[in-house]
Amino acid sequence: MSRGGREKDRSEPERRCIATGECGSTAPLVRFVVGPDGDVFPDVAEKAPGRGMWVTADRAAIDLAVKKNLFSRSAKAPVKATPDLSDRVEALLTRRLQDALALARKAGLAHMGFDTVHRRLKFSPVAALIEASDGSDAQRAKLRPMAREAPVISCLSREELGLAFRRDNVIHAALDAGGVTKQVLREASRLNGLRGHQAVSVD
Repeated sequence: MSRGGREKDRSEPERRCIATGECGSTAPLVRFVVGPDGDVFPDVAEKAPGRGMWVTADRAAIDLAVKKNLFSRSAKAPVKATPDLSDRVEALLTRRLQDALALARKAGLAHMGFDTVHRRLKFSPVAALIEASDGSDAQRAKLRPMAREAPVISCLSREELGLAFRRDNVIHAALDAGGVTKQVLREASRLNGLRGHQAVSVD
């Protein structure tokens, strides 16, 4: 069993967070590697060469890893991790989430606007409800119950969502299942940890 009582998917690689000591899927983690100059940098795309060091996508966990020099301990060598490492991770994850949402928009999986989302929720289920962190509480209260069990993504501001959707700002959107939607959910879940929002389910 994994955390939360789910059956483990044995095909998923498992990694240990160097800050919390917990082992599990890489989905809620951020990979870090050491560059040629000995600096630790976040490999949020998980493609950089070298031995990876994994930390839970949580500001407190990353800050602890820096403060306690846990990257050097994991690398078994002196390495440099800057105090602003969690800020750098947040910026990179924000961009990755925006890029994933842009791909969903191009694929026709994303629908924006309060009226459009309201109609969508009224007549069919969605894979995720998206709401700007600085949006209207009253409108949010109308849409959330209609989304039923669908995860809610609320870690981006209206301006940040606007950049993803090529608008000045976006407050409400919804995602259909399939394609890049799973990636959107994973990036949102990781960014939530850096911004102190509730975790997004990626099941």
